Amino acid sequence: MSNKEIEIYAEICRPNITLPEYARLNDAGMDIRSAVDADIYPGETKLIPTGLKVAIPEGYELQVRPRSGLSLKTPLRLANSPGTIDSGYRDEICIITHNCTAPSDDNKNVPFHISAGDRIAQLVLSEVPRIKFKLTDNVSDIGMNRGGGFGSSGV
Repeated sequence: MSNKEIEIYAEICRPNITLPEYARLNDAGMDIRSAVDADIYPGETKLIPTGLKVAIPEGYELQVRPRSGLSLKTPLRLANSPGTIDSGYRDEICIITHNCTAPSDDNKNVPFHISAGDRIAQLVLSEVPRIKFKLTDNVSDIGMNRGGGFGSSGV
């Protein structure tokens, strides 16, 4: 793990918000919390505010990723995982959540409840190099073509 630290300015824009933090010393992701109580019904997708705005330095992004325990133990999923927060975005960070429970007559009125302060996702800082495409007549002539894809190595 790198000891390099990148400073990111943060603004708290709702009451009772704590800054994201690493749970353990060498974790890659910082837990981010819900700023509100929210009910997400089976099959529903909802934007959950975090009460946090950031100024990410140019050349970096914050990736929004699921928390593995939440994904394993609950029906809550991040709808656009991993999500990207670009360096130019200055509005409140919100997490797009989805309750993957299939709606039925028995459970359609039984939501998954998120409480304000619950850890709902994690943030990972990633350096973003700029891409410069270079046209060629045949990419198979460049480097080695391993072939396959889309399940070619088995299930």
